[in-house]
Amino acid sequence: MPHVIDWDDAYRQRGTPAWNIGVPQPEYAAIIDTEGLVRGEVLDAGCGHAELALALAARGHNVVGLDLSPTAVAAAADAARERGLENATFAAADISSFTGYDGRFSTIFDSGLLHALPAELRDGYLQSVYRAAAPGARLYILAFGTGAFSDHEGPGPTQFTEDQLREVVSRHWEVEEIRPAPLHAVLPDGRVQMPGFLVTAVKA
Repeated sequence: MPHVIDWDDAYRQRGTPAWNIGVPQPEYAAIIDTEGLVRGEVLDAGCGHAELALALAARGHNVVGLDLSPTAVAAAADAARERGLENATFAAADISSFTGYDGRFSTIFDSGLLHALPAELRDGYLQSVYRAAAPGARLYILAFGTGAFSDHEGPGPTQFTEDQLREVVSRHWEVEEIRPAPLHAVLPDGRVQMPGFLVTAVKA
């Protein structure tokens, strides 16, 4: 049975979702800090509460955050207003089939979105972000690797092998690199790291 989450309900809960660590994932913080890696207008795909988009905007980048959850989008927009970040905008959209941004983004970040999508939506998602990408755009994907969750925890996000990630992403994008990279989450007993991969791909 596929792993299905009511994303808007997840963001309406009293507690903060485990994947919202209050700052960008460390792998992405390092990319933001490296001169020249973030170019042009930026898409934060599946932005959630958008700490990544907000951090990018604070550095002067023009950012669009898209998420399926209107609750998350509203919270992200409120945070941008509170921080005076007029260069960050947010919209609710089905990330697996969104339109209206053709050829717009030179940098695209996926911070734990691909592994949360049901298998049947992945291809549409990768096509949609490809369509929204400018020529030569770079796509970064952080996704869980095998061993991130134990078998007894029940259905959960996909845990990819490197070969599986390469096969999925390379249907539409030119994969430059896939390397091990941890994902951080906040659990009741504190912040944890889980195995994952960082994919870097380009629109040829």
